[in-house]
Amino acid sequence: MSTKAGSGRSSLLKFHRPKFQLDSAPIPVLKSESKLCLQNLTSYRAPRQLMEFPKSRRAAVLVTLFVGRMGDLYVLLSRRASTLRTYAGDTSLPGGKWDPQDKNIEWTARREALEEIGLPMDRSKVPLLCTLEPFLARTELIVTPVVVLILDNTLRPILNAPEVASIFSHPLASFLHSEPPFPTEPEMLEMEYHTSNDIEWAGHEGKVRIHRFLTGREAGGTKPIFGLTAAIMIRVAAIGYGRQPDFEVFAPNQPSQEERIAYALKTNPVFREAAQQEGIDPDKVPDPSTFRRADRERQEEVSRGRRRRRRVRSKL
Repeated sequence: MSTKAGSGRSSLLKFHRPKFQLDSAPIPVLKSESKLCLQNLTSYRAPRQLMEFPKSRRAAVLVTLFVGRMGDLYVLLSRRASTLRTYAGDTSLPGGKWDPQDKNIEWTARREALEEIGLPMDRSKVPLLCTLEPFLARTELIVTPVVVLILDNTLRPILNAPEVASIFSHPLASFLHSEPPFPTEPEMLEMEYHTSNDIEWAGHEGKVRIHRFLTGREAGGTKPIFGLTAAIMIRVAAIGYGRQPDFEVFAPNQPSQEERIAYALKTNPVFREAAQQEGIDPDKVPDPSTFRRADRERQEEVSRGRRRRRRVRSKL
């Protein structure tokens, strides 16, 4: 799926909250691994947050999945307008900052997707699968990914041209692989589909690995999937398909997202001021080292869950 920006805007639709049932969803073709992926995402529950975040520094992105003709899952990605002040022309997920009128963080993600690409907020057409744990962005925001599935294949994007130049789709499973899901063009033969580099972390303990995936559209000016967007998509794919990528996701001794967020809340002046303005004491944020132990325990739980999912998959 790919489309160019137009001038129209979609009106706000009623926000329904029916419970999503995969078995009764109007999906004509679905591969067994795609069905398992949707089941895993639907049953996923993010760990309980031990920190209070200032709302003015919160944001959300909408990870919008749909089923392709052959039963595979794809995600919609946006090419940001070249005139934007930040991240001009980057490949990203629809999303933005929390607004005081938003009912919750899911509403934030859906509202931004409505404003950017005209995706209806109607849950009967685009049901919620799950909400992930938050990620720390370089823009001093705490970003929550909200994962949804398009059920209505008659929906057509209406792009907000000042913000979005175009949208396109990318296979969800490809975020678990080093090899490209598309034929390599001659001018791209020397370019690797997946690459990564490790950067210093502000906490001075360990490094953070930054991932980069080609889109197959680089010859036309589309930038690779990079940084926060890539990290979110790796996480969504790993949860959905119940396996880790064929590359190393984390740098040695990489701090968890929770540890990085805790460090930012305690030390970053922007976060501290926002917290104090909302009556939150940043000095009461748990010590970042607390989350190193919690992260190790969580990884053990992920491993146990992976073994359970493999047993389920073997019975399909």
